[in-house]
Amino acid sequence: MDSPRTDTDTRSRFERWLPHPWLTLMLVVLWMLLLNSFSVGGLLMGVLLGVVISHLTSQFWPERPPIKSYRKAVVYLGLVAWDVVVANLQVARLILFRRADALNVRWVVLPLELRSPEAISVLAGTITMTPGTVSCDLAADGRSLLVHCLDAPDAEDAVRAMKDRYEARLKEIFP
Repeated sequence: MDSPRTDTDTRSRFERWLPHPWLTLMLVVLWMLLLNSFSVGGLLMGVLLGVVISHLTSQFWPERPPIKSYRKAVVYLGLVAWDVVVANLQVARLILFRRADALNVRWVVLPLELRSPEAISVLAGTITMTPGTVSCDLAADGRSLLVHCLDAPDAEDAVRAMKDRYEARLKEIFP
């Protein structure tokens, strides 16, 4: 005898099979970039991998992180890409033309106004991806981030720059 269904999953069939469509799309694009050539078989394999990985990992992050403005998120990605290029040139100049003992290497504590785990992760990733800085530790209470700076003559200026350039924009993207 069949028992009544007690499943409380209110997602549509599409959402159950493809819980994170943007992740799936990103995985397919990354797969195609890794192949470095286009073929129908490669595309099908990318789609298969994207769907399977998205489905298998959906239990680890059932909720999609809320984003207030996708337009601002795209602008932020462009800003970060630009900053990575500029920082690479600055770090190359520092390494090539400045003695190691003349660098102002320091640790700074970046107090956080962000509370969303996704926003804090994006901020930490942004700082780490930008050459010359590495986010190293998040305080247990989630209210500050420890950052290593390759050349920061003034710690307060370094903190202010990270807060103004990145954290302020992330507060507009994530609730």
